[in-house]
Amino acid sequence: MLHPRIDAFLEMMRAERGASPNTIVAYQRDLIDFEAYLDRTNLDLFELEGIHLKGYLDYLQKQQASPKTQGRHLSAIREFYRFAYSENWVKENPCDYVESPKIPKSLPKYLTEKEVLDLIYSAKAENVRLYTLMELVYASGLRVSELVGLPLTAFNPTEKHLFVVGKGSKERLVPLNEHATKALLSWLICRERKLKRPSKWLFPSSLSKSGHLTRGAFFKELKKLALEIGLDPEKVFPHVFRHSFASHLVAHNADLRSVQKMLGHADIATTEIYTHILPDRLKKIVEKSHPLAYNSSSKDKNEDC
Repeated sequence: MLHPRIDAFLEMMRAERGASPNTIVAYQRDLIDFEAYLDRTNLDLFELEGIHLKGYLDYLQKQQASPKTQGRHLSAIREFYRFAYSENWVKENPCDYVESPKIPKSLPKYLTEKEVLDLIYSAKAENVRLYTLMELVYASGLRVSELVGLPLTAFNPTEKHLFVVGKGSKERLVPLNEHATKALLSWLICRERKLKRPSKWLFPSSLSKSGHLTRGAFFKELKKLALEIGLDPEKVFPHVFRHSFASHLVAHNADLRSVQKMLGHADIATTEIYTHILPDRLKKIVEKSHPLAYNSSSKDKNEDC
């Protein structure tokens, strides 16, 4: 059972910070683990020092937690103690003396343009809802939680855009291309035919507590589709379309600021990870455009030394 002040912290995150349900669940899970560790080691939640938190990170490492997992735990703990300090529950924030674990940078996984289109065209022939979801996520780069949780009012057919409320309740307008717009209009007709009772969600579901399609259900449909077209299902997961959207835009010369706005990144440094696509593109540009570039048909006839 969580300490009442941790519950108060989570309520603050929900009410004042506008944290998503997924964020609340993640924070709660990590703080439950942290509190259990404190109980086992006879440490008081409000009398900790930096050395105790370093001990907790060492414990996580011994449990074979990755640096990313350790960093996530520390992030939840750090947010809690910031709140605790503001409420005068602690004299100082013990996290001020603890460095976050160094997380090795990994390039985002993405699909090729052909793989994405193969999946989309296959879905178009079989499943109107899945086809619409894939067109939307590939056209907009929405987070999966944003996609499945879109309200019906998010779509403006006249302006051809989506009104999205993202992380931290930040709002943004996301333009849609013709393919995504047409798919969505077709889905709305199909949705009305299938809907048994009114729903405020764009993708309603009677099988979930939320009333809308879940990330898990979308994930399962994608895996099944990948198998059907002979694509490795391990490569296909909902978030890969967001990565593919951004990577393909950058590969086709979209500027990072525009990509940042569409993805809803607060910091452009987050968006810069998608420049991983640039080396191959720059290589092709050099091969094609450099003054000394030449093709096999124009090789020097005197090749022998």
